[in-house]
Amino acid sequence: MSASVLFDAPGPRARRRHAVLAALGVVAAVGVLVLVVMKMKEANQLGADLWKPFVTDRAVWRDYLLPGLLGTFKAAAISIVLAGVFGVLFGVGRLSSITPLRWFCGVVVEFFRAVPVLLMMIFAYFGLYARGTFFSAETAPLAAVVTGLTLYNGSVIAELVRSGVFSLPKGQSEAGLSVGLSESQVMRSIQLPQALTAMLPALIGQFVVVLKDSALGYQVTYLELLNWSKTLGSAFANTVPAYLVAAVLFIVVNYALTVLASRVQRRLSRRGRAVVGGGGPVTGTAAEKSTLGGDGVVTTDASGT
Repeated sequence: MSASVLFDAPGPRARRRHAVLAALGVVAAVGVLVLVVMKMKEANQLGADLWKPFVTDRAVWRDYLLPGLLGTFKAAAISIVLAGVFGVLFGVGRLSSITPLRWFCGVVVEFFRAVPVLLMMIFAYFGLYARGTFFSAETAPLAAVVTGLTLYNGSVIAELVRSGVFSLPKGQSEAGLSVGLSESQVMRSIQLPQALTAMLPALIGQFVVVLKDSALGYQVTYLELLNWSKTLGSAFANTVPAYLVAAVLFIVVNYALTVLASRVQRRLSRRGRAVVGGGGPVTGTAAEKSTLGGDGVVTTDASGT
């Protein structure tokens, strides 16, 4: 039994069985794909004339796809910022030593995590914004999409913050308290920055979810990429190609966001290694002395003086 895993490593027979099952899965997937393509071809959905407008007609991109991408980016960008603020505030609130605040934040987070984001968009639109009390008829769909995405994804981010802080060694908070920092200062200056860095991959993954879930705004008449793709398909009688192009655009954007997240994570990791000596001797960091400044902030003297 390997010491690096929690289960028995597969033997030769198990590996052969896994390879056979994987091959069968690939064959089945390819078969389904071929069947779908054949059915679409029989329905005349893959003809060259249906794809020609994407190359020859500038109006396809100028009047449909680019406005759709802009609407998707707008809703996603606003929601990411608000969900990040919501998540950090309620995530820290769930870690508070004040019992009523901790319980309140916990109830809010668990409630909005349990409600589907589409239902929140619908309730926000028809229950709050469609009457024009808070927003105009033009901005009400955007407000409903942002509300649903912010509440749901902000609750998920709050749970990420809480779990990220819990994953840190207790010695760090104890060290901060031992030099005279308050619990809020320890959270703000020591625990939260490390937790945000550690949960960066999951955080960026949640941002990808925000971008994809913006397509649910289709149900509240928000003009994003999916809605514009439907309009494009109706205008040029090429609904399936329009949806396929929209899917490709979503994949490209989400992949670019994932690549960006990976680069940011690697850069933060390199910076972290540089701070602790870049893989060299640790005597320099061991000689660092922590002192409590007059404003209650921990300062370090790497020179050891």
